[in-house]
Amino acid sequence: MQLRVFRAARMSDAMAECRLALGPDALILSTRRTASGVEVTAALEPAEELPPPPPPPPAAPDALGRHNMPPALRARVGAGSAAALAAALRFAALPESVPRPLALVGPPGAGKTLTCAKLATRLVLRGTAPLVVTADARRAGAAEQLAAFTRVLGVPLAVAGTGSQLAQALARRGAAQPMLLDTAGCDPFDPAQAEQLLALLRVTEAVPLLVMPAGLDPEEAAETARAFAALGARHLLPTRLDGARRLGGVLAAAFAGPLALTEAGTGPGAADGLTPLTPAWLSARLFGAAPPSQEAA
Repeated sequence: MQLRVFRAARMSDAMAECRLALGPDALILSTRRTASGVEVTAALEPAEELPPPPPPPPAAPDALGRHNMPPALRARVGAGSAAALAAALRFAALPESVPRPLALVGPPGAGKTLTCAKLATRLVLRGTAPLVVTADARRAGAAEQLAAFTRVLGVPLAVAGTGSQLAQALARRGAAQPMLLDTAGCDPFDPAQAEQLLALLRVTEAVPLLVMPAGLDPEEAAETARAFAALGARHLLPTRLDGARRLGGVLAAAFAGPLALTEAGTGPGAADGLTPLTPAWLSARLFGAAPPSQEAA
């Protein structure tokens, strides 16, 4: 409570001064005569504090926000419809492995060897026996893993850990025979590793296909994609989409490369573990819906 005392020669003047200072809501507590006139004691109750306004209603959940897409990509993708994805990203069929070999490149642990086995299985099921070459001499068991698939498929496997072995493998290739080249995991930011991969691509004249796992940090995925694009990659095959819940890394890589999305690893099966990526399929995955059914190419 605010107390004030007003003194004036006349009561009307004291009251006027009170209203001017405290307003019309002032409460007059007492008045008395003094030797010089009158004295008015008044009080003003503090204004009642209004309750805080209710918080705004929560915004509608953002179906795409959980995918952690970079802002520039998010602006292009918009609502995530198939038409918006088709306009923002590139989609293409896998490069052929004839006449130029198809080289699976990417960071360590991306799933290149399993993808190579899946592509070899597809060719065999179509009646064509490819030449499968592994140049991965760094990872223990890499050749044995691929050999297990090629033995079942009945296709030749060449292990090319050196330049001379690679030359021998190329000499074994039949006319118009598809060739799949499984490369070692590469850190594209390491000049020595990048140069080694470039040399392999030059010798074989192979078309590089970037294989990257889903679930990576979007910024890191984008930087990695740009680095492999500088080494010649123009197509992207993301893996582990059967287990990934956030696709920001995959889309950031495709957008930053820029790289054409081709197919995706969607399961461990060698015969049915690849799914062609289309705007409609990807849009359905972004919203957590079951993707539209389609046969693997």
